[in-house]
Amino acid sequence: MSTSTTASVSTHILDTSVGRPAAGVAVQLSARSGRDADWKALGGSATDADGRCKDLPDLPEGTTHVRLDFAVEAYFERTAESAKKQADAQQDAPANRDSGTGVFFPEVAITFAVVPGEHYHVPLLLNPFGYSVYRGS
Repeated sequence: MSTSTTASVSTHILDTSVGRPAAGVAVQLSARSGRDADWKALGGSATDADGRCKDLPDLPEGTTHVRLDFAVEAYFERTAESAKKQADAQQDAPANRDSGTGVFFPEVAITFAVVPGEHYHVPLLLNPFGYSVYRGS
C-alpha cells in the first residue's frame, strides 16, 4: 500500500497475439534513489492466470526510479510449443512454417520515475515481435 513517503507498483501482461493474459512470466522489481544511484533488486514474482503480479515487494522510502524486468523468453517458448501442437492437431502447416525460429525480445526492461505517495500500474502489451507499455490506473 502506498503511504505519503513511498510509492507502490503493480503490473500485468496481455499477450496481444492471442488476446489473453500472459501467465507464468517472471518479473523482477528493482529500485534506486536517484539517477546516479545503484539499482537494488527488491524481489520478484510471476504473473498469475490473469497476467497480474499481485505480490510485488514494497518500494523503500526514497525511491525515485523503478525498473521492472520481464523474462518473456520462457513464456514465448511455452506458448510456441502449445501453438505448434494445436496447429499439428488441426493440420495447419502455415502456422508451423511461419512461427519463426526464436524469440525476438527475450526480456523486456521498463524503467520509470516515481514520486512518494503515488501508485504506478504498468501494463505490458506483448507480442512475439513487439511490445508497448504505459502508465495505467
